[in-house]
Amino acid sequence: MGTIVQMDMYQSAGVGVLALLLGILLTRLLPFLKRFCIPAPVSGGLLVSCVTLALFSLCGVECRFDGTIKDLCMMLFFTSVGFQSDLKMLKKGGRPLIIMIVLVAVLIASQNMISVGIARGLGLSPLFGMAAGSIPMCGGHGTSGGFAPLLEQMGLKGATTITMAAATFGLVAGSLLGGPLGGALIRKRRLEAQSPVAQTSVSPGTQIKAQTSVSPAPESEPGTPGTTPHSTSHSLREWLTAACLLFMSMALGTLMSRLLSSTGITFPTYFGSLLVACLIRNLIGISPKLTERIVTGKEMSIGEISLQLFLGMAMASLRLWELASLALPLCLILAAQVLFMALYAAYVAFPLLGKDYDSAVLVSGLCGFGLGATPNAMANMSAVCYKYHYSARPFIIVPIIGAMFVDIINTGVITFFLNIIR
Repeated sequence: MGTIVQMDMYQSAGVGVLALLLGILLTRLLPFLKRFCIPAPVSGGLLVSCVTLALFSLCGVECRFDGTIKDLCMMLFFTSVGFQSDLKMLKKGGRPLIIMIVLVAVLIASQNMISVGIARGLGLSPLFGMAAGSIPMCGGHGTSGGFAPLLEQMGLKGATTITMAAATFGLVAGSLLGGPLGGALIRKRRLEAQSPVAQTSVSPGTQIKAQTSVSPAPESEPGTPGTTPHSTSHSLREWLTAACLLFMSMALGTLMSRLLSSTGITFPTYFGSLLVACLIRNLIGISPKLTERIVTGKEMSIGEISLQLFLGMAMASLRLWELASLALPLCLILAAQVLFMALYAAYVAFPLLGKDYDSAVLVSGLCGFGLGATPNAMANMSAVCYKYHYSARPFIIVPIIGAMFVDIINTGVITFFLNIIR
């Protein structure tokens, strides 16, 4: 019998932070990681999990990690997603936004039907199919980590490893597919002359950067020139307000989760908190003054920090040796997902969106978050627009869908499928 090294929650968190720092270093040293929008905790976590694989394979040492802090970070992230769901933003996207929401919903359902169908055809558990369906594809690493414990409880051994491996594949595949497909549609339809570049003496790259890289001005540190006690106190109050909102939403979310579980339907642990945060955000949004004072954007910042830490811990704790017997079936399902995504984007999404230049750019973005994540979608659209010319509407629609709708729709569809196949 091999040696088991059991880490407590603090040691597990420390390994996750180490994975995040390693990923940041790797992203600086290896340009292709940045090109494919591979998150730092994913690359660093894979490196750490490869080390644990070597220890297990060569030395018989199995590292086991405590998931307490990881689960807390997961809850904080998905609660922050609820605070991004401002329904007033729907007006900005117009008809193409509604079409894209429907397309995303159909895509998510189709991804699950494909993966579950192939799994059944191979004689495997349908839960394995779900682990390679929309959970890692449209959901990415965040949703993968959120649903993996539920899949484990339902009987799928190694669910975290399967979903995380599929999500990493999806990030790369979405980046490789989206830009070339969008460019091919533009060339085939000769759409370059549409949506003329307004107007501009500014280069497309500059316009795209302005649209996708806007961030708030950095705050001064206490004790630095130009910092006043009042400004520091105001900043701290904003962070405290955001943290209180998130934790209160999680507290109320546990009650919501109990209420949802009484229906007999299986939901992920974070769903109640996400719904409560969404409800609070839109109730506050009724009053613009209240919104300005309470919803400061710090909720999303805390959520992003939590996501980075969660991914670092989740990726570092992968048990890669559990993939050995499932590698071939997983590759077949993932290949089918990429093929379907290409056909769906070109022959369903593109015609429904209008067959124009904006449609081609949106299709490249759809491939990005249909197989990976919103940053991949933005990178794909930026690459297309840099080659041809800038188009404003896709850069309004895709972030709204990525921030507000993908996770909520995906969670609902996944929950529906899990309750059918269990």
